[in-house]
Amino acid sequence: MTGRQIAALVVLLASQFMMAADFSVLNVALPEVGTALGFSTGGLQWITTTFALCAAGCTLVFGRVGDYVGRRRIFTAGMAVLAVSSLVGGIAESPTMLLVARTLQGLSTAAVTPAALALLTTAFTEPALRTRALGLNSVMMSSGFSVGAILGGFLTDMFSWRWAFFINIPVAIAAILVVPLVVDESRAEQRTRVDLPGALLITLGLFSGIYGVTRVGEEGFDIIAGGTLIVAAALMGVFWAVESRTTDALVPVRVLKKPDIAFGNLAALFIFGGETALIFFTGLYVQDVLGLSSLVAGLVLLGIGVGQIIAGTVGPRILQRVRPRTMLGVSLFLQGAFMLPALWATADSRWLIPLIATQFVNAFFSMTAALSFMVIATSSIDSDMQGMATGMATQSQQVGIAIGIPLISAVFAAVIGHGTVTVAEELEGIHTAIGVAGGCQVVIGLLLWAALRRRTALPG
Repeated sequence: MTGRQIAALVVLLASQFMMAADFSVLNVALPEVGTALGFSTGGLQWITTTFALCAAGCTLVFGRVGDYVGRRRIFTAGMAVLAVSSLVGGIAESPTMLLVARTLQGLSTAAVTPAALALLTTAFTEPALRTRALGLNSVMMSSGFSVGAILGGFLTDMFSWRWAFFINIPVAIAAILVVPLVVDESRAEQRTRVDLPGALLITLGLFSGIYGVTRVGEEGFDIIAGGTLIVAAALMGVFWAVESRTTDALVPVRVLKKPDIAFGNLAALFIFGGETALIFFTGLYVQDVLGLSSLVAGLVLLGIGVGQIIAGTVGPRILQRVRPRTMLGVSLFLQGAFMLPALWATADSRWLIPLIATQFVNAFFSMTAALSFMVIATSSIDSDMQGMATGMATQSQQVGIAIGIPLISAVFAAVIGHGTVTVAEELEGIHTAIGVAGGCQVVIGLLLWAALRRRTALPG
């Protein structure tokens, strides 16, 4: 890489890490935030859900807009919104003010993440360099979630939860100043009109779907959850029909029909949904079952962060020898398999060592799966549509992150029921939740491996 490419890589990867960490940095601080600002117990989940709704619902739209108006321009605007929203969140004195800040943070994530990824894929066009850049990007994205939890625990215990917001401001300002110096503007060569009907339908459909799943996780399946899920399915159906007949579609149906794109984005839901659920329930296990602090819970997650960093370093080399399709299925299978040893965890703190060890291996394969998915998702689409490709890939990650915890939490809630819960009952719920998440990854990994292997073996 040239010096300019290295500088571009550093600033874009730093932004990706920060945007990923923003999702989880407040998770371990939720009780303190609730006490400080007067959130109800049921209202705390909206601190995370509000962010996830905006980040997942708007990513594809911002990615495609970046193709039209310039990816660097969208990146810079998103960073400016992040700086402002972080200031608002840090000085918030009411639940409404904090939720406004989280909404803006979610929108900035939806703008910055696909723009940064598209700038990477267009700056590094040589296959080996692109794979290395994508590998490092996957490290920043995935490890950001676990490190965000560690950082949130540290800042909350040592200073205040408000620093989980303030820490973003200098990084965002630095990115705004440096990016124009080291990153060239990038946009589609052929300008087309913006597909407003498609953008509206996909955004509303994702909002409805994610809200419905979140409601199921929090309240159980009721008429509101069922209604929003039906509305989501109807909007997605209309979106497919509209895109089939639109010349300048937001996402051309021919792209959605590509097996690599379809299978890769399906895998992303399980890769990222399962990993965020594991992080969430590890925090519950360490704090509620073992009775340790939020800082210790964050430190336990270091095994996940280290595993992801190592995999991001060696993963590109593995991909030079193994087909991404094969690596995707096998990695997802092993990611789930190394989640399952947690089923034997007890209320004895001596279980922390084997838990950290197995989560390290789990994280390694979650990263190789994520890297394989990203290579597949961006390599089969031409440069004019890289904003759409990276937007769709990032959106799959965000949707997986947004629905992973609510869906697995619904399993957890079904086991423990309502009212006062003993440590033994909570541990049983954690076992069941992790078992379902890991089992789904094992099954989907095997199915993907078989489907993609069969497709590879076909002529042409």
